[in-house]
Amino acid sequence: MNLRSIPSPRLDAAVSAGAPLLFLSAHLDDAVLSCGALLAALAPRCPVTVATVFTAATDPPHTRAARSFLRQCGATDADALFADRRTEDRDVLAGLGVAHVHLGAVDALFRTRGSRAALGRLGRAVPELVHRYPTYRLDIARGRVAAGDRVLAAGLARQVSDLVATTGAELVFCPVGVGNHVDHLLTRGIGARLGRPVVHYSDFPYALSATPDRDFLERHRLWPWTWEHGIAEKRRLIRDYRTQADALFPGGTIPRRPEIYYEPRAIRSA
Repeated sequence: MNLRSIPSPRLDAAVSAGAPLLFLSAHLDDAVLSCGALLAALAPRCPVTVATVFTAATDPPHTRAARSFLRQCGATDADALFADRRTEDRDVLAGLGVAHVHLGAVDALFRTRGSRAALGRLGRAVPELVHRYPTYRLDIARGRVAAGDRVLAAGLARQVSDLVATTGAELVFCPVGVGNHVDHLLTRGIGARLGRPVVHYSDFPYALSATPDRDFLERHRLWPWTWEHGIAEKRRLIRDYRTQADALFPGGTIPRRPEIYYEPRAIRSA
């Protein structure tokens, strides 16, 4: 890869200096889905770490949305599925020469907000789990982060801040939030708290049917650039997430799309 082919002056400078880079991924595949081609190009030239935030599930009972997700993945046990997903992520990133960190937060499909009293069969009070996001369409994909996730968000920001210090990351990549999935929005919010330069990336495959929040782009003066080098080879990386590929692309075809990144307009015109 010719360094002059990088459309971002900020990233070009970081790569030229061999500076460490940190990619924040909401789930165990998002970084490669959205940035796999760029990751493959960067890894031989500078230290790259992918930190995945939501990497765990909880025990049953599960919501209908969570059970549907398990069926789509051909799984019956959420813990076993997430163990397989962590292994997939570790193997794909290791093959690219990219370090991985799994932060261990619970995926929104399985996140609970404690319990409430319910009457059991004998009329006795028993604890009943209350899910923070009961449905996908009306809760998880609505773009509203639950108030109860504020403590979670603050704790995750502290974890990632420590990781930035440990890795020495000069530049952080995080999702721009296409599709409004709450976990992606929380991950975007972590990037905003770090006090480091941030590059936002378009969330694939959500970007096939949705667009970025225009207000967010304008408020932060974000301007897009694209990366196309290695896009064809990226399909193999995606297919190596075997528990997810068929569910994400049920027709078997992974669309070939350039990766899209966003930076402040002032930086882009520098």
